[in-house]
Amino acid sequence: MFDRVEIKVRSGKGGDGAASFRREKFVPYGGPDGGDGGDGGSVIIRADSSVTNLAAFRSQGLYRAEDGKNGQGKKKHGASGIDLELTVPAGTLVWDKSAEGGPLADLEVPGQKVVVARGGRGGMGNVHFKSSTNQAPRLIQKGEESQGREIVLEMRLIADVGIVGYPNAGKSTLITALSAARPRVAGYPFTTLEPVLGAVEIGGASVIFAEVPGLVDGAHRGRGLGHQFLRHVMRTRVLVLLLDGTSGSPAEDMRRLERELALYDSALGQKPRLVAVNKIDLPEVKARASLLAGELSAADIHPLFVSAATGEGLGQLLTEVARLLEEQFPEGKPVPPPETAKVFRPPPRDRGRGSFVKEGDTFVVSVPGLERIAAGPGGSEAEALAFYRRRMERSGLARALERAGAKPGDKVRVGNLEWEWP
Repeated sequence: MFDRVEIKVRSGKGGDGAASFRREKFVPYGGPDGGDGGDGGSVIIRADSSVTNLAAFRSQGLYRAEDGKNGQGKKKHGASGIDLELTVPAGTLVWDKSAEGGPLADLEVPGQKVVVARGGRGGMGNVHFKSSTNQAPRLIQKGEESQGREIVLEMRLIADVGIVGYPNAGKSTLITALSAARPRVAGYPFTTLEPVLGAVEIGGASVIFAEVPGLVDGAHRGRGLGHQFLRHVMRTRVLVLLLDGTSGSPAEDMRRLERELALYDSALGQKPRLVAVNKIDLPEVKARASLLAGELSAADIHPLFVSAATGEGLGQLLTEVARLLEEQFPEGKPVPPPETAKVFRPPPRDRGRGSFVKEGDTFVVSVPGLERIAAGPGGSEAEALAFYRRRMERSGLARALERAGAKPGDKVRVGNLEWEWP
């Protein structure tokens, strides 16, 4: 099962604004008419019920949305880039590989989606820079750069009941007996190498069982691919701990299973569970059933004795499963909410007057969008510099620089343009 993948995503760059002037017959002094650039496309991850694994991401490492188109004359705006939508199975967690804390989104329900890379905004055309002192501006604003990040997609199966046990306990035989699932079954351990889902009708309702491949001691640390298996039972509502009746000490097996679950995640260790001892059809297991029941009762566990091979005790097992589910959801399983979008919201864009830092004798100024202002075709750096200075004066940033010690001869840099103060 391809259930975990790391990919790179990059949104589209915003289109540049255009530097253009109205040119029509009998209009000798047409003003600026450069249109704005289009916004870049975003990268969106959406849960889809028709997708069952993450295998589609196996062969491609980078997923990129479309760039926005540049603006044109006659105030024509550039087209926005097309968003790139990636589909994943319901139950997929989306993580930012470089960020600490929780996931960006938990896409539990088909239709839920998250924006993981926001498209860059388009730049403004020269029509926006016309003023009483500059009737023919050749300034434009370049499009905002794209946003890239490394994303981890981790699928976790959504099931009602998880069957957990050590290798060769009979989990595959059990889910085969209960449902139409047909996992590989053999008389040796580790025949199941990926989780298997099966639907079981209980009281007219469909209950999804998940068989988790056999655990080994140390599974909570990843031993024996433990992390790949255990994460799939995180979403289950009820656990069935299946013990091998032929084991030397089923009671000890149960304690070790409980320990592995609790060490992997404390919430997993507290899920409602049933304990079932398998292979009661074998004479040696039947002969010591009372002894096994006593050992488990000492730990306040009242086990069920079943045979996945013959079906003995399976009816009682399903009755107990239905009871536990009913206790959790007396009014039935919750209905999935309508399609919703879980949107990752990066830190808001700074719309204030801006900020600056001093590097040596240079003040590096950052004003939202200002560093993207540039001279268009036929323009000059002097025009851009004059615009920068006016903008800093109006915002109060120039006075802040003076209070910080800026004096004639110091250098000021905005984007790629540098000049001497003032």
